[in-house]
Amino acid sequence: MKKIKWLLPALTSLALAACNNEPKKSQDDTAVKQEVKLVSPEFDADSAYAFAKAQVDFGPRIPSTKAHADCAAYLQNKLRQFGADVSLQTGTVKTYDGKSHQLKNILASFNKERKARVLVTAHWDARPFSDQDPDSTLRNKPFDAANDGASGVAVILEMARQIQQKQPNVGVDFILWDLEDYGEANDSTPEELTWCLGSQFWAKSALAKANKPLYGINLDMVGGGNAQFTQDEVSRQYAGDVVKKVWDIGNEIGYASYFVYITSGRLIDDHVWVNKAGIPCIDIIHYSDNAGFYINWHTQLDNMANLDKNTLKAAGQTVLETIYREQPAP
Repeated sequence: MKKIKWLLPALTSLALAACNNEPKKSQDDTAVKQEVKLVSPEFDADSAYAFAKAQVDFGPRIPSTKAHADCAAYLQNKLRQFGADVSLQTGTVKTYDGKSHQLKNILASFNKERKARVLVTAHWDARPFSDQDPDSTLRNKPFDAANDGASGVAVILEMARQIQQKQPNVGVDFILWDLEDYGEANDSTPEELTWCLGSQFWAKSALAKANKPLYGINLDMVGGGNAQFTQDEVSRQYAGDVVKKVWDIGNEIGYASYFVYITSGRLIDDHVWVNKAGIPCIDIIHYSDNAGFYINWHTQLDNMANLDKNTLKAAGQTVLETIYREQPAP
């Protein structure tokens, strides 16, 4: 992945300090965190990593497979264990290849009585094939989807575990989207309607109209090594103030190398449909116009060996801190 020149020294020192997947801290980041007192609980990267592994251990979570059904049950049970009010949104949807699947969006809420709320989302399904793999003989094979799917969900599960132990001042809703990643690779339509089927289904339902949160944050590919989260056009257009808030907090608490003040073009991701439902929503995603998506995107190498606890920590702690700084209107 190409990196911005001024980030190279910091990223090089981080790479030299790396040891397997153990969290590492640069001296600069450590100094910043000593100066800034977090109001949020400490996000546990080891715990998030374990949640990602638990998903991957089911096998690729491809819709209409046993791994998909088993993982859906696991995710609902975990969220209930953490004290969330959990429900399942289901429906029959057809993918671009003409196949019908039973969609399962997983919804979880904390402190449902509170009117001031924040929504955090991620997709939990796995793409059925690794169509971007450099080896053309592997492109029809499924992959683990450790980053592109499991990482965002893992961050949400760890956030839910922390919320159970210390309540924020606002209510929190989580949605785990299904059938986000079963799109047609060459979909060139303006809205790329073959992708993000779970969030499209939700956005057109009554659920999207009830008790709208203050804003939403979508997490996608938040576990890759030395990730850079740029500010995409849709997020800036519909939720510019939320972009600024989250990126400023990320920089303030020591994650400036992740939450970079670099803009990127229009991305079709689940946040598009949340915005269409009238909820300002941003996307935290490993992407840049220069380098594209996460280097192992839709390849066999999107596996646990390439999941980085440091990135999980940066994303999870920043979103937690954002939520815990919210104060309901008097």
